[in-house]
Amino acid sequence: MAALRQTQSVENKHKLSSTLRNWLPILHSSLSDLGEAMSPFVEANPLIEVKSGYEEDFEKKIPRKIISRAVSNSRTEQIEALTIAHKSLYDVLDEQLEAPLFPTPISQKIAQYVVANLDELGYYEGDTEEFCQKNAIEVDFFEKTRLRFAHIEPLGIGAKDLAESFLFQLDNSEISDTAYPLAVAIINDMQNIHSYSSHEHFSEVMHTLSTFKNPPNIEYQEESAQIVPDLMIYFNDENQIEVKLNDAYYPNITIDADYGVEHDFVKEKIKEAKSLVDALDMRKATLYKVGLMIVEYQYDFFTGGQIMPLTLKTLADEFGHNPSTISRAIANKYIACDRGVLAMKEFFTTAIDEDVSNAAIKEFLVGLIKEESREKPLSDMKLLDLIQEKFKVKMVRRTIAKYRKQLNIAGSSERKKLYKLGLT
Repeated sequence: MAALRQTQSVENKHKLSSTLRNWLPILHSSLSDLGEAMSPFVEANPLIEVKSGYEEDFEKKIPRKIISRAVSNSRTEQIEALTIAHKSLYDVLDEQLEAPLFPTPISQKIAQYVVANLDELGYYEGDTEEFCQKNAIEVDFFEKTRLRFAHIEPLGIGAKDLAESFLFQLDNSEISDTAYPLAVAIINDMQNIHSYSSHEHFSEVMHTLSTFKNPPNIEYQEESAQIVPDLMIYFNDENQIEVKLNDAYYPNITIDADYGVEHDFVKEKIKEAKSLVDALDMRKATLYKVGLMIVEYQYDFFTGGQIMPLTLKTLADEFGHNPSTISRAIANKYIACDRGVLAMKEFFTTAIDEDVSNAAIKEFLVGLIKEESREKPLSDMKLLDLIQEKFKVKMVRRTIAKYRKQLNIAGSSERKKLYKLGLT
């Protein structure tokens, strides 16, 4: 009897996992794409009637508390504050074509030429020699300038090919100094990756490479659809923080259970329809719980503070799932609050360890630069030592250089020149 119960349990678990797999597109899609994700199931089921929740104006569905607490003044600006500004790739690049990476008119001209000659994947395909001849520029100088794109967002953009794009991204990664040479070798010999599999740092290198953008402009290849948040987080009239599901945007499903025909096909379609409703309920319950946990861990952010260190593992442990499962669950999901519409993943800062976030280290780095000697600015190695001493973490010098560039802070020798000129 025990064996029978165990067999039934395994069968039920298998059925459950199979059902879950069928509904994964619904669980993983953004709220704005939910109707499209449901359409294959709806079209194949004559017993389902769906009333879309997407026709009404987004503004009408935003709680007044979010609008009234928005930073902007005018009604139009308040609504705009609750949407994500989707800049094109060229907008993002143009903002970076200036000092300190491109401090002179000629370096900016080269950078602008590189941007104007990116192919559809984000690789540089311009005629360097022709450009240099027309502008009386040495090819070597052009290349040195183009290689500064290694420090441009999105990482890898402006490279000539995949290998160079990966090298750009490698220099901005958190890979250890001991694994770095192997990574360079593998990138330059990607057709023979498995010949390096016996190397002690192979796993670290492959993990690092798996995080790289391929192609480099992948985030800008498609126009984003309208962003519709799954959750609203705001302070109510009692000044208590409240988490509200964006129920109004969920489709309303009606099942015609009285189809009037007794048939296995009808029974199966009724079962599928109920499973679809269960999948939507599961989605709502999961995201609502995620919202509650984000409020618990990130309360300071909703009262005007910074996003604190929070790893996906912390959330996964609460749910009893793998971090990868949670990562997929929050992908393409958004939260509206009085500070704007933010992707859920933004609340999970990349942490140096469980207690220290990149944001905290960058803030400390800015403070060090502000207080440094104008006669003897701090080198990256000295900054590294001070940061490691302050936060009790282990980092590499390249990470400090990466943070500097992200914060638009020049190197120590360049800062010394700027100090002498009184330009900072």
